[in-house]
Amino acid sequence: MKIERMTAEDVPKVARLEQLVFSEPWSENSLEESRRRPEYLFLVARENDAVVGYAGMYQVQEEGNITNVAVAPDFWKQGIGNTLVKTLICEAAKRHIREMTLEVRVSNRAAIRLYERNGFVSEGCRKNYYGKPKEDALIMWNRAIQ
Repeated sequence: MKIERMTAEDVPKVARLEQLVFSEPWSENSLEESRRRPEYLFLVARENDAVVGYAGMYQVQEEGNITNVAVAPDFWKQGIGNTLVKTLICEAAKRHIREMTLEVRVSNRAAIRLYERNGFVSEGCRKNYYGKPKEDALIMWNRAIQ
């Protein structure tokens, strides 16, 4: 498996992955517009040239916000999500980001454990943050990016 920056050619594949994994996926257009902006960073995980996962974040000053982490269901439980998150954290440090945050569905125990393993802790809740289905979001922070 290789982790690389998302290219324009990857965007349609990532958009399909979004549709497969999320109930409210980003559009191909939104992904491409964000990919072009310098404050965003998107990474893809490749297995034999296929995009099997991706992760994204955006930066505001010394703070990073993880937007999405997705892995194709056929590749779950292979450490791809963990590798993507670790790589995002390393890239954030290179950008002088000192703190990272994210929102995650309160029911997504696997993702919560993944983030906890990477230094994130729960610091709050956003009521009814998600739709389809309506659900609260756990707000998590890692305040020790190095």
